[in-house]
Amino acid sequence: MFKTRIKALALSVTLVFSTSALSSDYNTDVPESIMTPDKVETSIGSLSFDDGVPSKESAERLYDNLDTLRATEVFLNAIPMASLEAIRLGHVEMGITKSNQVMIFDKLMDSNPLFLTGNTDTVYASAFLDLERDGPTVIEVPPGMGPTTVNDAFFRFVTDLGVVGPDKGKGGKYLILPPGYEGEIPEGYFVSKSTSYTNWFIARGFLKDGKPDAAIEAYKSKLKIYPLAKQSQQPNMEFVSVSGKSFNTIHANDKHFYGEIKTVLDKEPVSFIDPEMRGLMSSIGLQKNKPFNPDERMEKILEDGVAIGNATARALYFHPRDKSAYKYDDRQWKTAFIGGDYQWLVDGGEGGRNLDARTYFFYVATVNTPAMALKLIEKGSQYALADTSSDGKFLDGGKTYKLNIPANVPAKNFWSVVVYDPQTRSELQTNQPFPSKNNKRDDFIENADGSVDLYFGPTAPKGKEANWIQTVPNKGWFSILRLYGPQQAWYEESWKPGDIELVK
Repeated sequence: MFKTRIKALALSVTLVFSTSALSSDYNTDVPESIMTPDKVETSIGSLSFDDGVPSKESAERLYDNLDTLRATEVFLNAIPMASLEAIRLGHVEMGITKSNQVMIFDKLMDSNPLFLTGNTDTVYASAFLDLERDGPTVIEVPPGMGPTTVNDAFFRFVTDLGVVGPDKGKGGKYLILPPGYEGEIPEGYFVSKSTSYTNWFIARGFLKDGKPDAAIEAYKSKLKIYPLAKQSQQPNMEFVSVSGKSFNTIHANDKHFYGEIKTVLDKEPVSFIDPEMRGLMSSIGLQKNKPFNPDERMEKILEDGVAIGNATARALYFHPRDKSAYKYDDRQWKTAFIGGDYQWLVDGGEGGRNLDARTYFFYVATVNTPAMALKLIEKGSQYALADTSSDGKFLDGGKTYKLNIPANVPAKNFWSVVVYDPQTRSELQTNQPFPSKNNKRDDFIENADGSVDLYFGPTAPKGKEANWIQTVPNKGWFSILRLYGPQQAWYEESWKPGDIELVK
């Protein structure tokens, strides 16, 4: 009798659980919205459940999907981190490993190096600080420095120097403190505290009479970088010319990307990024000072995740669904900083951070400073980007296009147009060393009204050679218009560039 009752109870329980998906089987009304059917059709396939419990096969599919989502999110959110690390590795490739060693483009940046949307129009000086190795580090900048910035290892803003910095172009001494620093802070410095040990110093000197000589002389005679502890025995500055040389500073778009950010995780303090971001990374095996050894299953997932992430980043830039990515209502030009904030905060932070806008920027660009996003009359720099012609079609290197730059460009220092490769997001490599035109360096043929027509194509239109930028058949291209020292007409949009027009 006892055995019979047990069998009957077991049967009744089985019957209850097999039918429990029906809300009528409960003592109280259960909303259908909280129930899970035995079969659910999703974008990752059919998922099966037994009374709300996923089958083993469905659970495995769900975990694969979860890991792929996280691998993709790590790629999209860690692009700034990987990008700055790739720039550091590019410096190492050129033999630059100490803060007193400075990479300079003494003959400007041509199209040989792979460098995200670098320009051909300012004289770059670039160095890396290692605050873990050197401790607090001093940067002495000469008077008249153009826009100069220090960014941390996640491309976060640390300080500006030079004309847009607190020295206001008069020159001065800057002191960069490492994370967690609690020592004495001497007087006489512009002081900033970094969240990371690795920091990138990037200076942009202006051409004088179309030449880089004055900026190079200022760097070599007055720019100094040294540990505070060695101020009485400063190491000699070393300037390494890289103009015309080929090297890479762009992060990987395959599984090697994860190795790039693992190096940064191991180097930087735990406080460098927040717990949520660390958790996202550790969920796919990336954790500070722990081996990164994905198994065969995870290798495939990481390859898939980075492929999806790379494709998504390209979609965000080339096909933005956010209409505020476009600078004008009636033109194809895009803005660099969606939302106009260098931290990509929405409504002052109430809307959080626009993660897509951050990815959009860092997938094609480097350097993060308020001076590139804020309204700074006759200081800083402003940008407009175009990858389509006036009809909305992507630019074709085998066709000829025309761009009208109206007269009286509102730029105190200079304006330029540079052409880039959509694959590398670096300067387009052609027979021209500089795929660009600059009003301070180049002699244009002006129109009667003072405007300038620039031409783009595989061959120069007859008589327009001075205004021509070469493109490559069977390859796309995109362009950036830069204004250094932007004036009021730029901000109030009483002056606008024309669209890029197909020449038929």
